[in-house]
Amino acid sequence: MRTVERAQTTALELLVHGVGGATPEKMLGDPRTVRITGDDTAAVFRRADDVDAEQRPADHRGAPVPEAYVWCNLTSGNGTRALWLLLLPFMVVNLAHWMRPTAHGRRRTVRLYGLLVRLAGLTLTVLLVAAACEVALDLAAWQCAGTHACARRHSWLGFLSPTESAGGWWSRPGRRLALAALVPAALTGLLWYLSLRTWNAYESTEPMDRPVEPDETTGRTALSRPGFWYGRRLVARLRAAHTAAGLLTVTAALTAAGARFDRRPGGPAVLDLLGRLLEGAVVAGAVGVVWVVCRRGRSERRPDRALDAHLVRWLPLAALLLLIAAAVYAGWERPGWRSSGRLPGNATFGGITLVQSLLVVVLGVVAHLLHRTRPDRRAAMRGLGGPAVAMLACALGGVMSGGVSQRVADWLDGTRASIPGPPVLLTWQASVIPPMVVVVLALCGWLAHRAWRLRRAEIPAVRRDYAGAAGDAALTRRIATVRALASLTDRGPRIVAITSVTTLLLGAAALVGALGSGRTPVGAARDAHPFVQGAAETAQALGSWLIGLGFLLFVTWGRRAYKDPSARRTIGILWDVGTFWPRAAHPFAPPCYAERAVPDLTWRMATWTRTTGGRLVISGHSQGSVLAAAAAWQLPPSARRRVALLTYGSPIERLYGRWFPAHFGPAALGSLHQDVEGWRNLYRLTDPIGGPVRLTDACGPEVDRAPLKDPLSYGRSALHPLPAPILGHSDYQADPAFAEERRLLLARMQPSEPVAADIAGQAETCGAAGSPEPSGVARGPASSGAAGEPEPSRPAGKPEPTGAPGVPAQRPQDDERRPRDGERRPADGERTAEST
Repeated sequence: MRTVERAQTTALELLVHGVGGATPEKMLGDPRTVRITGDDTAAVFRRADDVDAEQRPADHRGAPVPEAYVWCNLTSGNGTRALWLLLLPFMVVNLAHWMRPTAHGRRRTVRLYGLLVRLAGLTLTVLLVAAACEVALDLAAWQCAGTHACARRHSWLGFLSPTESAGGWWSRPGRRLALAALVPAALTGLLWYLSLRTWNAYESTEPMDRPVEPDETTGRTALSRPGFWYGRRLVARLRAAHTAAGLLTVTAALTAAGARFDRRPGGPAVLDLLGRLLEGAVVAGAVGVVWVVCRRGRSERRPDRALDAHLVRWLPLAALLLLIAAAVYAGWERPGWRSSGRLPGNATFGGITLVQSLLVVVLGVVAHLLHRTRPDRRAAMRGLGGPAVAMLACALGGVMSGGVSQRVADWLDGTRASIPGPPVLLTWQASVIPPMVVVVLALCGWLAHRAWRLRRAEIPAVRRDYAGAAGDAALTRRIATVRALASLTDRGPRIVAITSVTTLLLGAAALVGALGSGRTPVGAARDAHPFVQGAAETAQALGSWLIGLGFLLFVTWGRRAYKDPSARRTIGILWDVGTFWPRAAHPFAPPCYAERAVPDLTWRMATWTRTTGGRLVISGHSQGSVLAAAAAWQLPPSARRRVALLTYGSPIERLYGRWFPAHFGPAALGSLHQDVEGWRNLYRLTDPIGGPVRLTDACGPEVDRAPLKDPLSYGRSALHPLPAPILGHSDYQADPAFAEERRLLLARMQPSEPVAADIAGQAETCGAAGSPEPSGVARGPASSGAAGEPEPSRPAGKPEPTGAPGVPAQRPQDDERRPRDGERRPADGERTAEST
């Protein structure tokens, strides 16, 4: 009897914070909190008075027991997280993998899309290691150490210089290169170590084992598949392939330098043969690496616990042995070998740039074909968001590699007179940065003009929303300005589209100029019109300066993030958004925190509902709402119907639905709405991140509440004697609408048997792409209190007054989810008139 009483009265509210993190004390509104389960990285907390709340159900009849899931340490922990700044291009290209458009009946095309993104990620690894080879092997060991003037200015290179060391053992060109090869090899080893360490901490988190229930469907979104958040096998394979690719890049740089000398007329025949064998081994290794990357993608329909142990172990080891053989080959005594000019790096960087451009173009064609199978008007850039972001990742990698090379060259030879410097292509790429900055500034000007126009349009809307009180012109303009700036988020796809297309065109121009002329922009324009000469000189000088400034800011930010926890938390905010998705395209990307957070939430919800039989509302703010939805998808259908969603400030449709339509598109969100017991979403017009979910009437009870008032009160009033702040994306719980919606969700979840309905048929209707503005998404904000005045907010978890004794009355749409007394429940597979 006591168990039944607890099931009828105990309710739980599981709070999930958003980007930037939060403390359990702030989330629960109590300085005394206790960790219920979890560790120092992520844990569930309760107030000290609520530890045994299930044993005292009578104490919580008026409100749920609040719990806080704190996951901020998954993205902002110790000082080594500062190293993640180096992985930014890898994170961006990994995002492109998940931006695939919604497809229908194109499984091979979907696989081709994933394959192309993985190959683009592989080129970024090769580009990063090639840049390290350029700095260590070409600029330092080959050019500077081989030049008397440069080596004399840098005494630490003295033992490598033939003149400064009087022909010492290390002064031979091949031995200098072999010693310098330790730098890119160590960089590759560091990336391998970081990936392995995070793989053990994140990808190794076991998902919840659950049988597939008869009424379970997993076709509308891959997020509901049991193996989606368990990418252990794929990341291990990709880590081995990318590590081998990095080591093979260093091997190729060492072998090419020695082979070029051995192939001259009269060169040593034995060394020439060894060089050819090594080059053949490098080509064979490269083919093997590409085969491993292309051979297998993600396995999501079940947790794939198999590991390709031999491949993961022997592929990097074979590449390492080949690198050692190349070092011995390069260091062999070669009388008469002198270092002059540059190493053959121009063709290398040109080839990488060409391959990346072709991959992005083909990826755009594939994305367009996928988008045509099921067009979604809300999808960013008509389904081309993935190729655009992949282009930006390649450009970011090129800027970072070129910036390091330019800065090191300027440091080694400030006068630029004693050494040739970096490859010509890197100078051309730096020279196209000023035109890119001009385009970005033009886009900023367009955004400013757009914001000004939106602000003018919002002023009358603000006056209507606060009718009878909007007499302060300055406050009205301020509210209108905040609303206008918040709406600029929806212009993001246009900004990304223009930036990526400009980047592709400028990159192609730089490649053609470098390979066509073989000289720097200044050298190529030497015989041109004086205006062209001046433009080339300005672009080259300004580009070098901008790259230097960016490199300095990058190093400064990384150093500060290493020492300052607050700065590290700022970087963590960037990772909160960028590392939600598993590592499917690049194993060296920052780890996916959701592979730990989603199983944590799933385990907590499933075990609590199973052991107590109580009602559970999972409340997610900002990025926490995305985690809450992903965790709900992972629940068994029977447990999913015991859970309700309360999201606020949620980017689940505004950002994720537009940029990741295959996983958060209308069909996926519609199916989630049908699966859970209830879902309500709160947002403000002043919020630049959160927005409506935009589901149609066919999905059942509406999800979106009309926009909340922000500020809650205009100016001063009896209930608000002091001016209320404009909250924007924060403090949604301060609005009385939050407590009201939570109470109505709990009232809807009265203990009873789950209703079996034809969810698949309803989801097909409510998940139609390109749906118009949903009902309930009004332009004006919702009124939170009587006569336009909101009631004072309450701390979370405190009893709330009810308008009448007993259970609060349900809204008319709530009754559509449950048969009334005397009505027959629809049987499995039976379709109601609403869903037909």
